[in-house]
Amino acid sequence: MADNIEEKVIMTPKCKTATSTTLVVERKVVEAEASDKIHVAGGDHTGIIINKEQVYENGVTEPCHAQLEFRVYLVSAANGSHTREARALRFWFKPQMTPGERPHEAQAFFRELVSPQDFPKDYVGFIKKIIKLMQHKYLQLKILEIELRQEGTGTPPPAFIEESAANQTPVISEQRVLDMIENAYPNPLTVDDFITAGKWSKVEVKDALEALEEKGLTRAMSDGLYIRQHSVDTQVVKQMPQLCSSRQPSIAIITALYCEKQAVDAMMDNQETFVRYTTVGESNVYTLGTIGAHRVVTTKLPSVGRTREAMTAAGNTTTRLLGTFQKVEYVFLVGVGGGVPHYTDYERHVRLGDVVVSTPAADLTDKSVYVFCEKAERNEKGGWDYEVKPYKPDSFLLQDIALRLMRSHAHWDSYVNEGLDRLRGVPGRWEAPVGGSDRLTMDVGNGAFIEVSHPAPSGDQVDRGGLRVHCAPVAGGRAVSCAGEARAAFAAHARARAYDCELDAVLDSVKGNRKDCFVSIRGISDYRDGTRGKEWQPHAALAAAAVMKAIVAAMDPPTD
Repeated sequence: MADNIEEKVIMTPKCKTATSTTLVVERKVVEAEASDKIHVAGGDHTGIIINKEQVYENGVTEPCHAQLEFRVYLVSAANGSHTREARALRFWFKPQMTPGERPHEAQAFFRELVSPQDFPKDYVGFIKKIIKLMQHKYLQLKILEIELRQEGTGTPPPAFIEESAANQTPVISEQRVLDMIENAYPNPLTVDDFITAGKWSKVEVKDALEALEEKGLTRAMSDGLYIRQHSVDTQVVKQMPQLCSSRQPSIAIITALYCEKQAVDAMMDNQETFVRYTTVGESNVYTLGTIGAHRVVTTKLPSVGRTREAMTAAGNTTTRLLGTFQKVEYVFLVGVGGGVPHYTDYERHVRLGDVVVSTPAADLTDKSVYVFCEKAERNEKGGWDYEVKPYKPDSFLLQDIALRLMRSHAHWDSYVNEGLDRLRGVPGRWEAPVGGSDRLTMDVGNGAFIEVSHPAPSGDQVDRGGLRVHCAPVAGGRAVSCAGEARAAFAAHARARAYDCELDAVLDSVKGNRKDCFVSIRGISDYRDGTRGKEWQPHAALAAAAVMKAIVAAMDPPTD
């Protein structure tokens, strides 16, 4: 009889309507006997009780400790149509679990519940997995309320493009040709470069280039080279002119995408842009100007990625920048990135349009601000083993300023608005996209996705509106940034809230040139690594540039 009064996991229906069902799964010390209203499970399911009472209240008066909602799309076997069903989970934990631990535990439970390895494809399997997780692993979870709500027909969220699809030959368009030109900038491209990369015909390429030139977006140079027409006056030089001491910049800003450089340049005054073209090796672009009392120089990397050529080019461009402007003391890496969402904690959740400033994790002794993952492998215990390259500056001046501004709720938005004014008329959608474009999805295997609602503020959390800035580590590495489960696991391991498009070669050069004060600022344009969120990229780049300007404006004026 003693076995009957141990802690059991009990499932009870709470209420049911024509379109919804609510269940309660709770942990209780009870003495139970089987009856027509009580099913006491045995065998592998010993310790589980199904209560068939129709009306039930869980007896808890305090608000739930964590909650989340997601949507699944049920496919009709008869006609293939999709029915959208919302599923809400509300968590109450035992008193021993601290308020700070509760959102983390709820998120861990949810991730395991929707793991692609064994995602429950039907209603019974879904409830069964919840009960089993609660019984055997999440022992501090006292009550879980589950609401299932039919929402009618709906369109599933678009799946991410897999590599196999991405490698197929895309149909030529002016935008695709312009993207290639902007990615290569300041390097010019030949017609043959487009034919080789895009598998397009010579006639198609020439037609697209002529159309872009008519719109003032590109221009033809000598020797059949094509380049992006910069929106500000540029001086073509064989080598950079000598600058007197008062014009030497102390701050360098490195960008990887063309829209990132446009956004950064919009934060500067007194601009001069110099371009040094080469037909062999890498071309360089430098824009000199001022932000407040500080002289700054910006550049754009010719390409990024994990090919040997891209890594070498990124490192060489950075080394050449720091060699040309030897009074640079502070280095900013500014641009877009992929956010790391938190499904249950509003404060830790990173959305499109937010900005992450690379700062050390508060709860780790390691003070790295950027962690690059070269390799991630499953270990025998079911966890992950990583090979990483961590980066931390010798001086945390820029990080300290960012933290101070964030805690004082700095008016970042004024710089965003200033940038929007300056970019008016410049091609690109610089305002934040409106509507339902910020859809948060999770891969649950076999090409299926669920859509997760963004967490709302709870307790003493406040939505202040405007630009949200997070101070946390930034991570990189294709081994984890686009890899579903490994991505979430590595972000939790490094406490990262953003991934970038692999800028470790740049930071290798920064450290190699003994620049002791550096920071990465990422405007969130997607939930991968920033390279796929085309719709959000211009605005996210502008948000990152605005935060950069706020940090520079808060720095002490130069003594020289």
